[in-house]
Amino acid sequence: MEPESAVTTCYRHPKVECHVRCTRCDRYICPDCMREAAVGHHCPECVKEGARSVRQARTAFGGRITAVPLVTYALIALNVLAYVGELVRPEIVDRFGMLGGGLVGPDGGHYVWQAVYPPGFAAEGLVDGEWWRLLTGAFLHLPPTEGTFGILHIVMNMAALWNLGRLVESQLGRIRYVALYLLSALGGSVLVLLLAPEDLTVGASGAIFGLGAAYYVMSRRLGYDMNAVNRFMAGLLLWLLISAAFTSWEGHLGGLLAGALVTLAYAYAPRERRSLVQAGACVALLVLLVVLTVGKVTALT
Repeated sequence: MEPESAVTTCYRHPKVECHVRCTRCDRYICPDCMREAAVGHHCPECVKEGARSVRQARTAFGGRITAVPLVTYALIALNVLAYVGELVRPEIVDRFGMLGGGLVGPDGGHYVWQAVYPPGFAAEGLVDGEWWRLLTGAFLHLPPTEGTFGILHIVMNMAALWNLGRLVESQLGRIRYVALYLLSALGGSVLVLLLAPEDLTVGASGAIFGLGAAYYVMSRRLGYDMNAVNRFMAGLLLWLLISAAFTSWEGHLGGLLAGALVTLAYAYAPRERRSLVQAGACVALLVLLVVLTVGKVTALT
C-alpha cells in the first residue's frame, strides 16, 4: 500500500488545496493569491514589499505622477457647493467675500469704511479681524442676477479651472498644486486689500490667473512649442486689461504674480535641494503676504 501524499494549502486560505509556490518567499499560494511575475508567481505580500522598494516616478518639478486630477475635482466641487450655499443664503457673500474694511449700519446696510464711525455702526472685514476672508472670497462667485456676468462668473471660472488645473496638477503633483492654488488666491486677495480695501470681491479668478502663469512658466521649463503658449498668455493678459473695466483687476494681477513666483521656484530649484527650496519659496511668499496684510490693516485702523 502506497503512502498518502501530503496535502498543501494556500498560506492565506488554509482550506484551499494548491501546489504553486511564491517564487520570492516559497510559500504555497492559490489561484486567487497568484500575482504574475517575470519568473513564476508572487504572493500579495511580496508584491507589496516589492512596490515599497521601487522608487516612485517624479515629474520635472518633483511631483508624483498621478493619472487622476483629484485636487482639481475637489476645488471645482468646493466652488460649486459654495455657490449652492449662496443661492440658499445670499448673505454668505457679504459674510465671507474678500473685504478689507467696511461698515454695517444700524439699518443692516453696508457702508464705506472710515476709522472713526458714529454710534450704531460696526466694522466688518479684515479691519474687524475677519482674516478668513482672504481665502473664503476665492471660493465664492457673483449671484445669478448681480454684476456683469451673473451665473457666467462661476461657469467661466470653473471651465478655466477644469482646463488649466488638470494640466498643472499632472506636472506639479497634488501637494505643490494645492500650495500654488492657495498662494495665488491669497496673492489676489492681498493686492485687493492693498489697492482697493473698500471693495467686496469674490471669485476664483485670482487663483486661476496664478494657474495661467504656472502653465506659462512650466511650458518654458519643459521646452514646449511656445507659439501656442505665447498666444495663450497674450490672451490672458488681454483679458486682464479688458476685464479691468468691470472686474477686480487687482485680484487677477495679484494671483498672476503670486502664481508666477511660486512656479519659478518650482521650475528652477536645484535638483539636489529641490523640495527644500520649493517649500522655502512658498513659506517666504506666505510670510511676505502676511506682513503686507498686517501692515495694511494696521494702517486702516
